[in-house]
Amino acid sequence: MSTQLTVQLPEELVQYVDQLVADGRASSRAAVVSRALERERRRELAARDAATLTTVGDDDFDALAEQARRTPLDDLT
Repeated sequence: MSTQLTVQLPEELVQYVDQLVADGRASSRAAVVSRALERERRRELAARDAATLTTVGDDDFDALAEQARRTPLDDLT
């Protein structure tokens, strides 16, 4: 299922998106936006993982797993 959104972008970004599509590097504007958002979501998850690793601070993977279990991810779904 998908939901249609209306967004306003600076003309420079629109030209960039359109060039990606024109060059065949993306199938549509929607594909470019989806890919960018997925990349941002992965970046957010990686940042959380890095923060978790710095708070655990040792080689105890049980502590790391416990910290990860307690970290909410609801905002990334």
